Amino acid sequence: MVRAELREAGVEALGMEGIRDMVEALHRGITPAMIVIDGVELEKPVTRETLEEMSRNIPVLVVDSRITPAPVLSSAEVLRRPVRVHDIVSRVLMKLGRKIA
Repeated sequence: MVRAELREAGVEALGMEGIRDMVEALHRGITPAMIVIDGVELEKPVTRETLEEMSRNIPVLVVDSRITPAPVLSSAEVLRRPVRVHDIVSRVLMKLGRKIA
């Protein structure tokens, strides 16, 4: 739903199954303007380490649990659940310097 809302707002939003897909996209020359990821994915050490490195150059937004938060990424922004699709989309658009509808 987030991807659909971002596309509706004119953002080319891609969906990835995991960090491996994201790394492959980077190797193909696709550099995202921002990464939005579920905090559950940060439980995987390889994902956390890769995102920590990527977050130095690419803004990262983690949508995370309020009750059982994932390990923290030093330069990532975090939205804690419960969160609405609109909240995520608004944060992404704001970071990208786009108007929020």
